[in-house]
Amino acid sequence: MRYRAFISYSHKDARWARWVRRNLEGYRTPARLRGSVGEFGPLPDRLQPIFRDRDDLASAGSLSPKIEAALADSEALIVICSPNAARSPWVNGEVLLFKRMGRANRVYCLIVAGEPDAGDASECFAPALRFELGADGEPGTQRAEPIAADVRPGTDGKPLARMKLLSGLLGVDLNTLRRREAARRQRRLFAIAMLSVLAMLVTSFLAVQAVIARHAAERRQKQAEALVGFMLGNLSEKLAQVSRLDIMESVNDQAMAYFQSLPTTDVTEQSLEQRVSALVKIGNVRRDQGHLPEALQSYQAADTLSAQLARAAPSHLERQLAHARILSYIGITHWYQGQLDDAESAFKAVQAALLQARPLAPANAELLYQLSSVDNNFGHVLEGRGRNDEALAQYRSMLTLAQELVQVDASNHEWVSQSGLAHNNLAKMALLGGDLATAVTEYEADLEIQTSLARRDPQDNDQAEKVLLSRAALGRTQALSGDVESGISNLRKALDEVARLLVIAADNSSFLEDEGLYSVQLARWLRTTADPVGASALAAHGIALFERLTQQDPANTGWQRALATARIEQAQQARDAGRGDLAREHARAALAVLEPQLRERQQDRETVLATLAAQLLLADVTDADTALRLRNQAVQTAQAQSSARHDPRLLALQIEALLALGRKPDAQSVLSTLWDTGLRDPRFIALMRQERMPIPAAPAGKPVPP
Repeated sequence: MRYRAFISYSHKDARWARWVRRNLEGYRTPARLRGSVGEFGPLPDRLQPIFRDRDDLASAGSLSPKIEAALADSEALIVICSPNAARSPWVNGEVLLFKRMGRANRVYCLIVAGEPDAGDASECFAPALRFELGADGEPGTQRAEPIAADVRPGTDGKPLARMKLLSGLLGVDLNTLRRREAARRQRRLFAIAMLSVLAMLVTSFLAVQAVIARHAAERRQKQAEALVGFMLGNLSEKLAQVSRLDIMESVNDQAMAYFQSLPTTDVTEQSLEQRVSALVKIGNVRRDQGHLPEALQSYQAADTLSAQLARAAPSHLERQLAHARILSYIGITHWYQGQLDDAESAFKAVQAALLQARPLAPANAELLYQLSSVDNNFGHVLEGRGRNDEALAQYRSMLTLAQELVQVDASNHEWVSQSGLAHNNLAKMALLGGDLATAVTEYEADLEIQTSLARRDPQDNDQAEKVLLSRAALGRTQALSGDVESGISNLRKALDEVARLLVIAADNSSFLEDEGLYSVQLARWLRTTADPVGASALAAHGIALFERLTQQDPANTGWQRALATARIEQAQQARDAGRGDLAREHARAALAVLEPQLRERQQDRETVLATLAAQLLLADVTDADTALRLRNQAVQTAQAQSSARHDPRLLALQIEALLALGRKPDAQSVLSTLWDTGLRDPRFIALMRQERMPIPAAPAGKPVPP
């Protein structure tokens, strides 16, 4: 398998997930155990790699294909257990899926907060951990006894918890592993002690020499600070390897006290630079340990000296960039602590410092990369404060800078990735702002980037899937904008690419899901272009695929929603053919799945859109009282959306419901907003003409579809 373990955790416990991954991947199996056989096979030199997803999952109610694939490709599952994790549907879903693979004996828990089996708000075990699975693959009533390490105060502590996890993953008796580790630790501590003694002797010698003359004193201070730098660098790394975080913290605290006692004037610039470097190292160690207030203190102390150096040499580019990096550390630390005001101030200071330095070297790659990164960070802060217009400006600047970097070196994957991230940000803002034209542009840019990366490795099927995802998204948006021909063409190409991938991996659930989704989406637009035969065949194919997938995993709510969406398309086809009874049957079947999901996820956009479509469709083919209730319910749901209220799909469904309720003035008010988004769906325009709604004049070169 590809991964030694998969770490499942709530995003609120991210620092513990980082700690676990760093400590497990950094562990080297004792030499005397290497080559021997543990419970699960030959012992590896290192437990690498370990999977930890850095990004939030999508808002959909199911695990992403990436997560499912990683779980399937992991030898073991490590669960960070806390009340946050116990309430997380993602953690529970990951545990459930892993157990269903028949690997319940390879699930290991790390308790970081809460109480196991408490049954109240302090519960730290997710439901799938507390109970054994029944024959139906669901948690039953028989209690499970998960293997757990515990880092809460008064329990195992970090070193023993780490050893318990290693023992489980390696399949080696804990006492055996502890004895081997103790012997290795003693050897390392002896070496570290010798280094410390040597460092003490050197420091003592320098102290004596400092008494002789001022020149000697200055030389001693430089060497002493270099020695402190060594202690914060190489020595700290060695201490981390033997899990002596207590010594590391003591070294950091003593070093901070030492630096704070030193004068900031009448010293050489080289000495100040050494102090800055050491203070940043202290801050990084404290941040990695989760001590954010202490990390901020270190960064701010480094900033004081770095600012002094930057002011003293305004034309020294490296000093300006170093100062900007420290300000970024400060901003990110504020962001992690939820201090948006302070984060905004810090990122503004970063931008000011970099823009002031840019004339020194306008094309310097490091400067451009820092500028693009702060645009991204600052944009997220602005989004968090609801200032979307300002965030949009930051993302546009980010894209410009990223494109400059790609022009410098198009083979640099990190820079190309930065460009893709910028387009992703802009697409998101376009959706929030109801700007379909910009959304099309950003999807086209995304497709170009994904295609260029795919050309570098034609055998990379993951990248090939990214290309077809981008192409399908572009096709859908083009069709909504009125360019139905191009939209259909791109959806067909996406389906052709899926077919090619399925030849290689016929049972790949991600590829099957892609084929089902795009078959239904293409059916919708073929129906728009009066191709009922092609639309019917594609909808039926999509339903068959999602019935197959949901039979494999009935708990996958994303596939359940996709099946319901396919039934909605089938119902719309039946309604258009005058088969009201069949349309009613399919619409009710779709709502039976969608309405419970909507109660759980009232702001999930895909669930909202599918539910509204099914409600309005059923209202067209049912009795008057039920129709009135469904249409009022659809309007209320649309108006209750707290974000992205200019989404053209949402506005179009809201207008349809208002017109059916006879609320034409209200519909006209929403229509003016919708028209500005650029939606030119031919079926929607036909409805407006049928209802004798005044349609605004189209811009030059953009005719309204007949």
